[in-house]
Amino acid sequence: MSSSVPRILIVEDDPGMAELIGDLVQSEGWEPVYACDSGAALAFLKTGVVDIALIDHNLPGLSGRALAQKIRDNQANTGAIGIIMVTAAGSAAERVLGLETAADDYVVKPFEPVELAARIRALMRRLRPNLKPLEASVPASAIEIGDWIVDILRRKAWSRVDAGLALTASEFSLIEILARQPGAPVSRSALMTGLGMDDSRYVDRNVDVLVLRLRRKMEQDPARPQYIRTMRGRGYVLTLPERAR
Repeated sequence: MSSSVPRILIVEDDPGMAELIGDLVQSEGWEPVYACDSGAALAFLKTGVVDIALIDHNLPGLSGRALAQKIRDNQANTGAIGIIMVTAAGSAAERVLGLETAADDYVVKPFEPVELAARIRALMRRLRPNLKPLEASVPASAIEIGDWIVDILRRKAWSRVDAGLALTASEFSLIEILARQPGAPVSRSALMTGLGMDDSRYVDRNVDVLVLRLRRKMEQDPARPQYIRTMRGRGYVLTLPERAR
C-alpha cells in the first residue's frame, strides 16, 4: 500500500508525548508523521498514505475513538490502515469498546517503549507480511543471536528474516538479563527477581514458559536450542559465538 519505509501517523495533542512516540518510531526505522487532533489527521489522510495510525483517546474535539471509526468508514478511499489506540484511559470496558469499534490494538500510558514497538511490529506483520527488515548492519552495542540482532543499549531487537516479528517486553527483559553474563548460568530465582516476579505469586514454571516462547522466536530448532540453553540444576545460559561477545 505504501513505500518501502512504513509510515506511522501519530495523532496526539500532547507535544511531549508526540515527540516521545515519534523518536521511538524513528529509532525503529519507520517514518513518523504528526497530527495534533482528529481534524488534522483526517485532512492529512485525504492526500497522505500511512500504514498505521497511533491515536490518543482523549483528543480535543472529535475523540480518538470517533476518529478511528471515521478512518474505518473511509477505508475505500484510504486503503487498509492499522489502528492502535495509545491512551491513558485504561479501564477494561474502554479497551473492549475501542477494540470492538475500530482499533486493532490498545496500549495504555505509561507504556514501555519496547512494548509499543512490539505491538506496532506485530500489526505491521499482518498488514505487510512481505516487508523486508530495515536494518542490515549490526550496531557496536548489539549482539547477534541466530537471525536476531539485540541491541541492549538502545532496547531494540529485530529479526533479519522477518521484519514483522517482535519480542514482548518480558522476552526482551529475559534476553537482557542473560546477556549481562553470556556463557554463565542464571538461576530461575535470579531471573524471577530480574523480571520483577514476586515469589509469592509466581513459580519457576513461569520462567520456563517465557524461555520456551523466546526459543520459538529465536532458535532454528526450539527443541534443540543453540543459544538459550538449559543447565540442569543451575538455570539458563545464553551461548554466543565468540565474535558476538
